[in-house]
Amino acid sequence: MGFLRKIRSIFYENWCGRCQIDMVTEHKKLYAMPDMTVGNYRSRRTPEYYRDHLVLVEDKSQIPAGMYACRMTASRCPECGYHKVRLEVFLPVRDQEKREESFYFDKGELDSFIRKNSR
Repeated sequence: MGFLRKIRSIFYENWCGRCQIDMVTEHKKLYAMPDMTVGNYRSRRTPEYYRDHLVLVEDKSQIPAGMYACRMTASRCPECGYHKVRLEVFLPVRDQEKREESFYFDKGELDSFIRKNSR
């Protein structure tokens, strides 16, 4: 059974690979990326970029046409305390999302940003 749980942690994003249990979502917000628009998107994988450039929005209707957005989801394991932040960068197109990339930060790089935006 433990082997199947390890495999599940690879494919199931909200699963703690250490404890093999569901992680709790602590923060889920949508952000606009004002300096990333159609034609000038560049992949950014540094936490500093996201801390300095994301603008909190309530929903996709507040994101201007042609501007990229980022969905940030922070999860924590209730057993061991392991936490990770998933970023999904996408371009809102009509009623759909054209996903560019998704990646994780799991060393606390965005913790202060999340605390500031959780109020």
